[in-house]
Amino acid sequence: MPAAILPALRDHLAGFVDDNPEALVFTTPSGKPIWRGNLNKVIGWPAAVNKLGVPGLHFHDLRHSGNTFAARTGASTRELMARMGHDSSEAALIYQHATAEADRAIAQAVSDAVKAERKKARKAAGGKVEEAGQAEARRPGRRDGRRSGPARLVARGWPDA
Repeated sequence: MPAAILPALRDHLAGFVDDNPEALVFTTPSGKPIWRGNLNKVIGWPAAVNKLGVPGLHFHDLRHSGNTFAARTGASTRELMARMGHDSSEAALIYQHATAEADRAIAQAVSDAVKAERKKARKAAGGKVEEAGQAEARRPGRRDGRRSGPARLVARGWPDA
């Protein structure tokens, strides 16, 4: 369970739940179980989502959001399956959305790994390893007049490594 929600859960347990280890954590005002058919009414879901400005949000969407956040941490499909109680990898893959944010994070991680390997190679060679693109920078250009190498990548909007 994420540590960030523990204070709210402790407050709820202290204020609304009996000390009995068999006690339900969330109930109707009369102490009966909440079930699918009475959830929206018991917790005032429609009013809450309207107040938040997200009408149409379903309670199950919270599970989807939480599982998507878990997937963004880099958890493996097997770890997500265990966390969500899924038996199939297909179910867990639903939460592993490809996003531009994730794509940038992956690219940054690969870039960091490449830089670390280059640094190790330079150190092992006594600092005499040429960086990628240095030889390209010394050449005057391609015969057909087009840009090549790092300058071409930057021209396409890719960051200059």
